Amino acid sequence: MNFTYFLDFLNSFHIEEVEIANRVSNQERFARMVLDNSGDLTDRLTMETNRRQAMRTARCVRILGKGVVKVVHRCDDAKENNVLDLSGCQLIQMPDAVFHLMRNTSLVTCNLSNNVIAKIPPKLFLNFSMLTELNLSGNRMSVLPQEMVACSQLQQIDISSNSFVTLPPVLLQLPAVTNINASSNYIADIDGDEIESCCSLELLNLEENPLTPETHHKINNIINIRIRVSTRQTEEWEDLSI
Repeated sequence: MNFTYFLDFLNSFHIEEVEIANRVSNQERFARMVLDNSGDLTDRLTMETNRRQAMRTARCVRILGKGVVKVVHRCDDAKENNVLDLSGCQLIQMPDAVFHLMRNTSLVTCNLSNNVIAKIPPKLFLNFSMLTELNLSGNRMSVLPQEMVACSQLQQIDISSNSFVTLPPVLLQLPAVTNINASSNYIADIDGDEIESCCSLELLNLEENPLTPETHHKINNIINIRIRVSTRQTEEWEDLSI
């Protein structure tokens, strides 16, 4: 792996300890400014700050290095079994270096769950169009790229525990999709006609979403697809007996 790809990996991680180290460093810089006229005290503070910063930097590099090694090893495994598991890797984005490492691999399963990813790059679906299963749960996503339709064999997709306020229309355009897990998001409304028009869909999980009464009514009228929803609690204003 060349240095450019290594830097790309480093920029793709969210490491809490690294953020804490940066915050501490800023606090120490502020302290030096306050004590700027204190002569020897400032010099001693500067030396101690530099020593601590060097120790933190070395520790952060080790943490980031372990993260890179972890992702690289999982990419190597995927070359053998066509299953890419990058779950729980503290990723804030899909590293471009992954596409370089996997350029000659036909993935069938991709697991990006339990990271802090906000956006999925279109190239994921253009490069790995043979996917049949995709797990994006436990991230910070609110949209999906239209390029996902390139995955004509994608059957199961999990977008639970994200930040979606609507069910992404592209999911219902996938010709082979059978199972969509969209639980634990912020979806209030759905298009019943679009769901019914998805001929391949068998199961849609909408549990733990703030569905409106109108949406519950739409769901009750859909009989050709199993739709899971949480039991709706009647609002006080809906109780006409009060």
